[in-house]
Amino acid sequence: MKPFTGPQDQVAFNAERDLSFPGEFPFTRGIQPTMYRGRLWTMRQYAGFGTASESNQRYRYLLSQGVSGLSVAFDLPTQIGYDSDHNLASGEVGRVGVAIDSIEDMAVLFDGIPLDKVSTSMTINATAIILLALYVAVGRRQGIAPKQLSGTIQNDILKEYIARGTYIYPPQASLRIVTDIFAFCEREVPQWNTISISGYHIREAGSTAVQEVAFTFANAIAYVESARQAGLDVNSFGQRLSFFFNAHNNFLEEVAKFRAARRLWARIMKDRFGATHPRAQQLRFHTQTAGSTLTAQQPDNNIVRVAVQAMAAVMGGTQSLHTNGRDEALALPTEDAARIALRTQQIIGCESGVANTIDPFAGSYHIEKLTTEIEEGARELLTRIESVGGTLTAIETGYIQRQVQESAYKAQLAIDSGEAVVVGVNKFATDETTSIEVFQVDPQLEVQQKARVQGVRARRDQARWKAALDAVGDTARGTGNLVPPIIAAVEAHATVGEIADALRGIFGEYRETSLD
Repeated sequence: MKPFTGPQDQVAFNAERDLSFPGEFPFTRGIQPTMYRGRLWTMRQYAGFGTASESNQRYRYLLSQGVSGLSVAFDLPTQIGYDSDHNLASGEVGRVGVAIDSIEDMAVLFDGIPLDKVSTSMTINATAIILLALYVAVGRRQGIAPKQLSGTIQNDILKEYIARGTYIYPPQASLRIVTDIFAFCEREVPQWNTISISGYHIREAGSTAVQEVAFTFANAIAYVESARQAGLDVNSFGQRLSFFFNAHNNFLEEVAKFRAARRLWARIMKDRFGATHPRAQQLRFHTQTAGSTLTAQQPDNNIVRVAVQAMAAVMGGTQSLHTNGRDEALALPTEDAARIALRTQQIIGCESGVANTIDPFAGSYHIEKLTTEIEEGARELLTRIESVGGTLTAIETGYIQRQVQESAYKAQLAIDSGEAVVVGVNKFATDETTSIEVFQVDPQLEVQQKARVQGVRARRDQARWKAALDAVGDTARGTGNLVPPIIAAVEAHATVGEIADALRGIFGEYRETSLD
């Protein structure tokens, strides 16, 4: 960054073209005319651990503390389509999120939580279609029609090939599942955000801010193209696309990143895909503070890091925000840590005054220059991805993954050399041992969850279960929409692992090509 920016740096900047007004194309200043003066962003706390019963208690606690939307973390077996009693699930049940095996678990997870009044975000990808089906089915149990449900399902499988690895099926089959969800929700669950296209995990894997925007939009372009090929209208499904970004440490860069992303996406949707409806042009996004910046050393420093990152997200115009707990470099957050993280959002929203002014950085020489530079840098990377054959080719050949790995390597070198300061780690460190309460998952919960899923299998109507599971396989072999038969299967007490296996049998499993 330049140490000083002035009018001479605004030669290429055109306020009417690049800035406009809040709520107007290209939405640089925000997607709503009044932004937070109308209502604050949705305050979410990402949570889930152990069994559905334990997580339900945490959700009720968070709602009592002022959370305005739930955000569900699922354990690793659930994410990759294995039931809790599968051999590969051993030791992972309920560890990094809640274990969900069947409709009975989903019912307990949301027991006492009215799904027509609470917006729910579910961080799930390879098995997203199954978890959406479970949510719809539980809503029906509560007497709530699918049209009354609101929330978001992450459903962003392409970033799994780039950054996380919790994929199951090959990319083309995965894209079919994504577009089936688009089509079903457009008809049956119109208030549902059908995808949360995630740059968060790409940034956590080591990308730069520019790469985060570019690679997220490369994936988004692939989803839009796939949906159009399936016959969907961009002006319709485009209104239900949402995004998920990282709020990192460089405050000014992050503010500019969010503004640049909003402007670039509006231009992509209008110029490349011909979207004319304003809502189909708008970038609506959730933000989470950067888990990779948190340190086990001097964990109280993480409270300050999270506050700075959360402020950047707010100043950048986020629609929804999760703030990490101070202890997340050590374990899942305790209730105290989750409450402090939530209070951070509430203080920013209610006490700081920043919500009273829409895009207060607009017109800043430095912010506007950074916004333009990030947009141009992301556009250049998108052009490169097109030149190698598009997003799927760039993923399958490892092009995007290599870019992220190189950036992560350079960032780590900067920390190791001291060029990049991490307070309490490579500077201002102490010899004192910090002792804080760490959340522990009871190992007996895994035993209980295994017995629970085995009990579901023993009690169900076997003929109904088999017919429903066979229908999933038959639909996968053809071209029909997969969501309705999967809803029928979960209502017949088919488990997450069984449905995932039925699709594995048709689509196969993806194996990543090793990168040089």
